[in-house]
Parts: sequence; structure tokens; C-alpha cells
Amino acid sequence: MKTLLIMRHAKSSWKEQELPDHDRPLKKRGRKDITNMAKILKKKALIPELILSSSAVRAKDTASLMAEKLNYKGEVELVDDLYMAEPETYIQKIATVPDKVEKLLVVGHNPGLEGLVMTLGDKITSLPTGSIAKLYLFVDKWSDLTPESDGEINHVWVPEDYR
Repeated sequence: MKTLLIMRHAKSSWKEQELPDHDRPLKKRGRKDITNMAKILKKKALIPELILSSSAVRAKDTASLMAEKLNYKGEVELVDDLYMAEPETYIQKIATVPDKVEKLLVVGHNPGLEGLVMTLGDKITSLPTGSIAKLYLFVDKWSDLTPESDGEINHVWVPEDYR
């Protein structure tokens, strides 16, 4: 069994309208939410062994700040293909994760992440910005992961509940 933590990027800013969507930064509230979410993961001993993130600025900054707050020692792997990806793209990338990794954090975007949770967890779950879904995946190796793999949503943390 593997543990997959799925995090939607934190609240981003629309202040600079001329910025391309890929380059939008985080809002101050988003940064505070990340700190609160990191406290939850630390308390639950859910420190990932690997962090994968979309290359979009808001996702990359979410992943980097989470890594810092969690005292995560590894690198945050930026993946261009995870920018606005569909569930199948997330699954394909996750299936390449080394099998020694037991807890994986993936930071990305909706609607793909909600679709990923529904595909692997078999329930419809809302993921507002900054939310984290914890899924148990009933696979022994990440390479065994497919859209048909069985999983279970263990918990969803929403920043609004911790402000």
C-alpha cells in the first residue's frame, strides 16, 4: 500500500492581469494556508519522501513552501506536464516514482486533481485551493498504478477549516 497526498496549489493572485496564467504568484492568504496545512501534515507524521509539482509559479511556490515548513530534505521535482493536467497524466507521472517512496506529495491544479481523486478514490471530492487529500492506494509498486487501481480517500483537509 502507498500513501498519496494530493494538494491543490494555494490561493493565487490575479493582481497583475497581464501575467500569463502559468506565472501567477501566490497571495498572502495562500502562504498562510500552506503554513497551516504543513502543521497538519507534521502532526500526522505525513512527511513525504518525494514531492512532485506542476511547473506553474503558484504550484511551484506552494510545493517549495510546503517543503520548507515540513523540513523536507529532498528536491521538489517540477514537472511541466502537470500544468493543468488531466488525471491520466498525473497517473502516468506517479507510476514513474521509485518504489522505495512510500509517501508521495503531488501539487497541481483543478479540475485535474479533483478528477484524480475521483479516479483513484472512487468518490467525488471538492478540493478548494490549498486543500490536501490523503489517499491510500492498494498497490505495492507505483509502477502498478493505473486508472483502474483501487484506492481509498482517508481524509481531506481544507484550509478554511484551519484559519
